[in-house]
Amino acid sequence: MRLPRIVAFSGNAGRPSRTRVLVEAIAAEVARQRRVDLRVFDLVDAGQGLGATTRDALPLPAQRIIEAIEGADALIVASPVYKGSYAGLFKHVIDFLAPEALAGKPVAIAATGGGPRHALMVEHQLRPLFGFFTAHVAATAVYAGEDEIQDGAVTDPRVAERVTAAATELVHLLDAADAMRQARETRDEPAAARL
Repeated sequence: MRLPRIVAFSGNAGRPSRTRVLVEAIAAEVARQRRVDLRVFDLVDAGQGLGATTRDALPLPAQRIIEAIEGADALIVASPVYKGSYAGLFKHVIDFLAPEALAGKPVAIAATGGGPRHALMVEHQLRPLFGFFTAHVAATAVYAGEDEIQDGAVTDPRVAERVTAAATELVHLLDAADAMRQARETRDEPAAARL
């Protein structure tokens, strides 16, 4: 049986970034709880030309990120907060996704920002965005401000607790999705093949 594919996507245009640190922290906790095939991307990986207006016009690296997101069994997504919302280029990538590719997909959501006033962006912007796609979004969202990630690591114990909770919930959602997929495959399998 293949390992579940998880794509972690940071909507930050620079590297290093606190947003990437946060998605990597959630991903590391998922990997601690369950063996997975993990790929981590951020906007830098998409290359120049991300502003294309059609999927076919995107540069190959950006197309591969979109294909990886659509083909993943689960996602960890995060964006820095800009002017009270997710990053525009992050949303531009999401706009290229086929809605049916995210239907029922387990997703953990997170964000980084300058301070506490940005914290609700995760609930008021990211959760509805993935709700539109009918993704199964983990109940715990993670937000980290400037003082909660230092020197490439989550340093605030409350944020670390939320990272663990979101990762645990994502693992449970992934297990449930696997069970549903296996039940569907068994149900759809011809009776003679099950003998």
